[in-house]
Amino acid sequence: MKDARIETLANNLLKNAVRLKEHENILIEILGEDSIPLAKELIKQAENMKANPYFNIINYEILREMLLHANEEQIKLYAKHDLERMKDMDCYIGIRASNNTAELVDVPKEKMELYNTYYNLPVHFEERVKHTRWCILRYPNASMAQMSHMSLENFEDFYFNVCNLDYTKMEKAMDPLVELMNKTDKVHILGEGTDLTFSIKGIPAEKYFGTFNIPDGEVATAPVKTSVNGYITYNTETTYNGITFNNVRFEFKNGKIIKATANKEKEINEILDTDEGARYIGEFALGLNPYVENVIGDTLFDEKIRGSFHFTPGDGLEESDNGNRSAIHWDIVNIQTPEYGGGEIWFDDVLVRKDGRFVLKELEGLNPENLL
Repeated sequence: MKDARIETLANNLLKNAVRLKEHENILIEILGEDSIPLAKELIKQAENMKANPYFNIINYEILREMLLHANEEQIKLYAKHDLERMKDMDCYIGIRASNNTAELVDVPKEKMELYNTYYNLPVHFEERVKHTRWCILRYPNASMAQMSHMSLENFEDFYFNVCNLDYTKMEKAMDPLVELMNKTDKVHILGEGTDLTFSIKGIPAEKYFGTFNIPDGEVATAPVKTSVNGYITYNTETTYNGITFNNVRFEFKNGKIIKATANKEKEINEILDTDEGARYIGEFALGLNPYVENVIGDTLFDEKIRGSFHFTPGDGLEESDNGNRSAIHWDIVNIQTPEYGGGEIWFDDVLVRKDGRFVLKELEGLNPENLL
């Protein structure tokens, strides 16, 4: 029996997220075969819209085997063909449904650096992000349910409730925050183990409401590259290159991460040494999704948690671009609701959000009860 929720999600992805038009080319890329039902529905609906769907399947076990022994020229050639295909695309939907989120954890650091630099950077950061209308999402499977400490049935219900919500109300409520951030110079963030200052002057704010990611719900900008000073202690786990980190703490001087500690200090510093831009921040964003309340261990959900913010080492965003370039873009989340220790965000010495709730009257529409 066909799940009507999959049909709804596919329709929202094609018509609202990537805004697919007649005769356009769209690449449906799945990372893990569990997402095949959604991929099939996307192709079916794209064909009904008289567009041209294409697909690609990436299996992490096979990718791992290749990366373990790959050299620079091999990865460059691998990227060359995928890059040419991406250049032919108008739209892109990437669906991730790995059975093992740690599949790449034992790939040597130097191999992952080659992959990030010569594949991810040109194919995704430079071409897909900048030249297609794109959306990235996960697909509910046993791995994600287990990671979330939920049964598969309950996780599926949670997933489709979050992903299929009507983002129209949220989009309108975001406008006052975007306007305020565009007028703001100094940002000051306080919390447990966190005292951070930086400027966002002249960096445009942008709102995400079901376009680039599903689930969605964030307003993002970026710090002026050399303006960040102080320290931040993240209170959520984060995974990069298959390695899970916790107790992540960064110290900044003139924008640069000068000290990084975590449960795996060697590994986190290796990632931050990928290139010069990896130790600078490319994104500062506030999480707003009222349905996402707790960490489930997946960035696409965790970065949207109501009352959170993420402060991202690496490559800058396309619209909110502060000029930082890097092969990495690592969204690490800090939650400021009372359950996670609280915290404050100040714009130009005015308190904007306290303990995860907006305190300015013009921003109260973004508090959870007004978005549900």
